Amino acid sequence: MSKVFFVGCGPGDPDLITIKAKKLIQKADVVVYSGSLIPPAILKLCKKGKLHNAAKLVREEIFKLLKNNAKKGKVIVRLHDGDPTIYGAIKEQIDNLEKEGIQTEIIPGVTSFLASAAALGTQLTLPGVTQTIIITRAEKRTKVPKREQIIELAKHRATMIFYLSVHLLSDIVKQTIAGGYTKSTPVAVVYRASWDDQKIITGTLNDITKKVWKEKITRTAIVIIGDVVKPTSYEYSRLYDKTFSHGYRKKK
Repeated sequence: MSKVFFVGCGPGDPDLITIKAKKLIQKADVVVYSGSLIPPAILKLCKKGKLHNAAKLVREEIFKLLKNNAKKGKVIVRLHDGDPTIYGAIKEQIDNLEKEGIQTEIIPGVTSFLASAAALGTQLTLPGVTQTIIITRAEKRTKVPKREQIIELAKHRATMIFYLSVHLLSDIVKQTIAGGYTKSTPVAVVYRASWDDQKIITGTLNDITKKVWKEKITRTAIVIIGDVVKPTSYEYSRLYDKTFSHGYRKKK
């Protein structure tokens, strides 16, 4: 049966790839990968397969590669950075393949906002601070629904995470402040999370844009806004509280 695997390779550190993803890449006959976003060490896992850089191809060429090779019964890996389901443009590929009778399977990967949180040594949800994470992107060439305008999302004062948007940081700052965040709200920008050249820039909505411009970061960075970046206070979890009972332990 013809099948194409959509595989997430993780955020950059080759050791953060899943075992399942690694095995698939190693046995793949064809790997179509996402340009410079895939670490060379992961591409080297492809011992016998043919590599195709998707950055040089258009949608129709990628689809033809996947379809033709799948019809020949080959093991096909469409390799994405991070996790394929987050800003991965996989739905259009999957739908077109399934119209041709080709099965697909998604192999999840560690996404860059999680690697960014790990780099910061922080927790994205904190009792007494926020229990919500909003993952979005700033509008430019790719439009967002009106209800998802930054100024609307910012009204929740949750942890906000921006992909593909660091070049629009000044706009993000203006709109999040207009939506309700204070100028003193902590912000972190993590460039190439988990890569060898990773950079972490922290500040507030008041000064983060100047700091990021100074470092000349315009792409491949995650922006995290919210008090969890540098909390002044938070509550302890109820889960391990001696006065709290649950299915595995009675309160003392």
